Amino acid sequence: MLSILIVNWNTRDLLRACLTSLQRHLRDEYEIIVVDNASDDNSAQMVRDGFPQVELIASSTNTGYAAGNNLAYQKARGEWIWLLNPDTEIDETSLPQLLNFLKKHPRCGAAASQLVDAKDGSTQQSCRTFPTPAALWCEAFGLAAHYPRSRKFGFYRMGWWNYNETRQVDQPMASSLLLRREAIESSGGLFDEDFPIYFNDVDLCWRLWEHDWEIWYVPQSKVRHHGGASTSQRKPEMIRESHQSLERFYEKQYQGKLNPLIYELTIALIRLGKWWRVKRALQAG
Repeated sequence: MLSILIVNWNTRDLLRACLTSLQRHLRDEYEIIVVDNASDDNSAQMVRDGFPQVELIASSTNTGYAAGNNLAYQKARGEWIWLLNPDTEIDETSLPQLLNFLKKHPRCGAAASQLVDAKDGSTQQSCRTFPTPAALWCEAFGLAAHYPRSRKFGFYRMGWWNYNETRQVDQPMASSLLLRREAIESSGGLFDEDFPIYFNDVDLCWRLWEHDWEIWYVPQSKVRHHGGASTSQRKPEMIRESHQSLERFYEKQYQGKLNPLIYELTIALIRLGKWWRVKRALQAG
């Protein structure tokens, strides 16, 4: 059985389009669990009225993306767990390609779709390497921006890759990510709620790799993606939260494993980046 987990916050119309596409293209046995994080745009009522077959969990507070997914996961009964953003729309390729790939590759713990921009149809860059110190420093010094297609300097965003190749990746975006329940359970559970909005998916991928599960990008599975529909509503706050989550990720996964000087300098870099980006966002209005 397939369990589809969707966490929503104030994206009613996009969520409606997402659920409509699921109804149109899914045929096998499945369940859809929507967690609405205290939206004030009538999202929860829209689900009740228009999609009575969907299991709705209407939270009285905004618990965040990680906690919302964990809440849905506790209710889920499926062997396969499909994390899907509310600002996505699927087609007939989306699920079968992911599911068939997982079934054919027993050590694949997670498989990600190709995300196609909903406005212009272009392929979104949805995979990155893990945020190593080298990756962050190349970004900070502008080397990645100046040499985006370089494997030496632009490797973090994988700008050298055309996204038409089925390949193993460190960490794809979880906008459309199909997981094997066995892999989730053996790697310590779904999301660490110390990462409420950002880097929960990076942490999950890190744990999957640590426990010898493979993560694959499967471009034959295509999903339309609007992108940033919830987080763009509070940009300075989201920038701050992103950098704080990156710092927490370093504390969890890198502290004690890196040279102490490299670790402290990288933490300082993350904090400086947070200050600079928040300041620019506030100045931009």
